[in-house]
Amino acid sequence: MLTKRIIPCLDVDAGRVVKGTSFVNLRDAGDPAELAARYNQEGGDELVFLDITASADSRDTMVDVMERVSEQVFIPLTVGGGIRSVDDVRRMLHAGADKVSVNTAAVNDPDLISRGAQGFGNQCIVVAIDAKRVPSGQAKASGPVDPELSLTDESQWEVFTRGGRTPTGLDAVKWAVRAVALGAGEILLTSMDADGHLEGYDLELTRSISQAVTVPVIASGGAGTLEHLYQAFDQGKADAVLAASIFHFGTYSIGQAKEYLEGRGVPMRR
Repeated sequence: MLTKRIIPCLDVDAGRVVKGTSFVNLRDAGDPAELAARYNQEGGDELVFLDITASADSRDTMVDVMERVSEQVFIPLTVGGGIRSVDDVRRMLHAGADKVSVNTAAVNDPDLISRGAQGFGNQCIVVAIDAKRVPSGQAKASGPVDPELSLTDESQWEVFTRGGRTPTGLDAVKWAVRAVALGAGEILLTSMDADGHLEGYDLELTRSISQAVTVPVIASGGAGTLEHLYQAFDQGKADAVLAASIFHFGTYSIGQAKEYLEGRGVPMRR
């Protein structure tokens, strides 16, 4: 049986780890290299670093972060935010990342997924999807959207880009399926509605996309208790869970999380 993964997430702004609520109200959570070393020691299966500033200057900072972290951490590292080209992908991989996550650039230029997968392998390309629930009866496309992927009356979640600031008119489930067809090796799925609220993942969203695609899905946004992690695996059908607040601020350790999940019958890496 395939084991499930626990992945601490480090949102990086100007070289520091921060954490917010629904993508706003950020507070400092520490130095990325120090936190990464701690999670490596605690038994984290992977680490995700997201540059939430996503400017050219910030990308230089993230290269430095990757180089510092990869020198002392020996679990897979994923980096995302501000990745706009194959050259950006190459630069981050050379800096020490094992995978690169793309969101806004992939929506703007879907072929970037294919070019990245062809150049570095599907396993290196993670497509991040920030999704927000669509109020009943209010779904509408915005901007030039592929009609096959656009919101309809049946749509439940819309894709947002630019750090959750820009609605795209894309149906989240349809976009996930298209991203995998283009070469994405994994989907990093964040519920904007649940993010930072510590009240649990959007299980319906996670399950819908997990069942629609053939690659691993990482559930993100909303973890507040160890039961929430279990629910993401059991009801959400996720392959991995991403969490930030519960680990950064010492609510639980990764060891406690794995022990709890193993006790509930979830196969974990030890």
